[in-house]
Amino acid sequence: MKDKQKITAEQAEETELETAASDEAAEAEVEAAAEDPLAVELAQCQAALAAEKDKFLRMAAEYDNYRRRTAKEREAAYSDAYADALTQIIPVIDNLERAAGFGAAEDAKQLADGVNMILTQFTSVLEKMGIEAFGEKGEPFDPNIHNAIMHEEDPEQEESILGDVFQRGYRRGDKIIRCAMVKVIN
Repeated sequence: MKDKQKITAEQAEETELETAASDEAAEAEVEAAAEDPLAVELAQCQAALAAEKDKFLRMAAEYDNYRRRTAKEREAAYSDAYADALTQIIPVIDNLERAAGFGAAEDAKQLADGVNMILTQFTSVLEKMGIEAFGEKGEPFDPNIHNAIMHEEDPEQEESILGDVFQRGYRRGDKIIRCAMVKVIN
């Protein structure tokens, strides 16, 4: 990457030298051929061309630097977001490890309470991240967000509602992260 920057800097330096040399040559030609209007016009066009070439090379170098800089910023933003999400989830994993090590048979009630507390903690982490769970029993069925894996006929129930929910769905704003896996009634 530094080599490309050096090349770009060297190209810009070369272009400046070429521009200066062509400007001097053009001035010399203008003085020498002051009597020939076509030679004067040619010299002016060559000087203008050299100036435009210099501007183009500078603009290309600036664009290349901008492209590299934005790519690096994009990678850093993704890495930071990933790290932020993991720092929210890691305490939940720590609590699950503590609960797994707790498992004596007489302490089943305390273990169940601990797991429920961890579930509550994890739900609050997801809410902080803007992730919403969906797929509750009795909700209307929506094929865009629910994955129906079973169907049941029940004349006492409304049409196209969720019966059992096997996996809850999750979304963040309008983006569906995972569809809910459900059983549809009627």
